[in-house]
Amino acid sequence: MTQHHDIVLQLDDISQAYDRHLVVRNLSLTLNQGEIGCLLGESGCGKTTVLRIIAGFEPLLNGTVKLNGKTVSAPENTLPPAKRNIGMVFQDYALFPHLTIADNVGFGLRKFSHVERVHRIQEALELVGLYAEHSKYPHEVSGGQQQRVALARALAPKPQLLLMDEPFSNLDVTLRERLSMEVRDILKENGTTALFVTHNQHEAFAVADRIGVMHNGEIQQWDGSHQLYHEPLTPRIAEFVGEGALITGTVKKDRTVESGLGPLQGSFNVDFPSGSAVKILIRPEDIIHTEDSPVTAEVLRRNFRGANVLYNLRLDNGDKVQALVPSHCEHQPGERIGIRPDVRHLVLFADS
Repeated sequence: MTQHHDIVLQLDDISQAYDRHLVVRNLSLTLNQGEIGCLLGESGCGKTTVLRIIAGFEPLLNGTVKLNGKTVSAPENTLPPAKRNIGMVFQDYALFPHLTIADNVGFGLRKFSHVERVHRIQEALELVGLYAEHSKYPHEVSGGQQQRVALARALAPKPQLLLMDEPFSNLDVTLRERLSMEVRDILKENGTTALFVTHNQHEAFAVADRIGVMHNGEIQQWDGSHQLYHEPLTPRIAEFVGEGALITGTVKKDRTVESGLGPLQGSFNVDFPSGSAVKILIRPEDIIHTEDSPVTAEVLRRNFRGANVLYNLRLDNGDKVQALVPSHCEHQPGERIGIRPDVRHLVLFADS
């Protein structure tokens, strides 16, 4: 059991509505000291509203927000944002163009003495690896460096919690991947507790310890990336996280499911009685391409990815699956290829 004082952020049953339309509904989560959490979902699912509630920019319809055990938001009273000691990093960085990088980082430190302010600016810039650039202006450094300046500015006051709203979405893909790993390292080195929102699951997997998959203002699963990928709680999460397909099957005895891939055997995530109609989650890595297999499938589409090719395949019963195949095997749409399932842990859902 986690000791209660280790919990930095606790959301209990929070809801918020605009024009009587619930945008966040009965949402609960906890973040422990030093953990990085992520709210992952498509735009409009309510994830940014949750950040704004935590920061104090939005009132609550019901529920409570606690920071280190102290209630900061409830329907009847809300602690002002400035009194919450929360750091924020926005999508557009919000840096002041007329201030140097050092002065940008020092902007939120006016309550400290001059000596302490100088010390904290230096510490924060060293943490993000930009102390050498401290006298430059934002336009004189790259987009990735501007993002790290925004991070240094948010960390300089030593907030109890850091909130980041789509922090990497303005960067190109390669920089985004590198920076998301760097930001994780910086936050871990600093022991910062953080919550960020994104619609990009690669980012969520790269940065977060725990991820909440959001849909319609609710968290459908709050878990580590391994669990979300291998033990999704709903068909929607199964299809939303990672790549994969749901195919039809019938449960037989002896832990076997009959399917368009033939009989599949292994451990089940949920026990279904024999004869149950189910949907089975099949990931691309669960399908092995072997020329001499009795099971074949038609190639519908191929997506070349360098080291491997992602094939979209149609089974004889019409179900579709994906397979990740080394790229020296060259097959065109319309061809039939031999495949063999290699599924050890069967993720099954009721076929309603």
